[in-house]
Amino acid sequence: MTNPALRILLAVLWTVALGACCTSAHGPHVPSSLAVAPDQKLLLSADASGVQIYECRADKTDATKFLWAFVAPEATLADAHGNPIGKHYAGPTWEAQDGSSVNAQVVARENAPQAGAIPWLLLSAKSTAGSGVLSGTKSIQRIKTAGGNAPPEGCDASHAGAVVRVPYTAVYRFYGNASR
Repeated sequence: MTNPALRILLAVLWTVALGACCTSAHGPHVPSSLAVAPDQKLLLSADASGVQIYECRADKTDATKFLWAFVAPEATLADAHGNPIGKHYAGPTWEAQDGSSVNAQVVARENAPQAGAIPWLLLSAKSTAGSGVLSGTKSIQRIKTAGGNAPPEGCDASHAGAVVRVPYTAVYRFYGNASR
């Protein structure tokens, strides 16, 4: 393919087709492996902006190899207008400004459609606290991720213990029973 105009046209068509497959009027297409139970309702959708924290550590199976090990997330949660509504941190835990919180565990993951982005996740609530918006949470989806992956290099014996903070964004959707 030597015609530059034809290459540009094909690239535009490919981009449009990719966008159509991965989004809909209700947001991005979420793989069925990350679907929540049909009886759960959307409680909250929050945009997250922050970092994924990694530490350079010896591999547990081969002490001569080193790798970036995930430590924790650290992010601010915002509403659709960009107003802060909570935070996300180690646990993993999400805490709303109304004092409610949820601690969860990963039950399914899928590679993100965007290259270089951390995986999309389905998490199940282990515990909740408070009486606010997150208190009825049963499931959480992490979707629309960008960034956040550990660096591909820079972790070796001479860097053991080094910590990196990799910027990321995501959308967290909280599903479950209404708190009121």
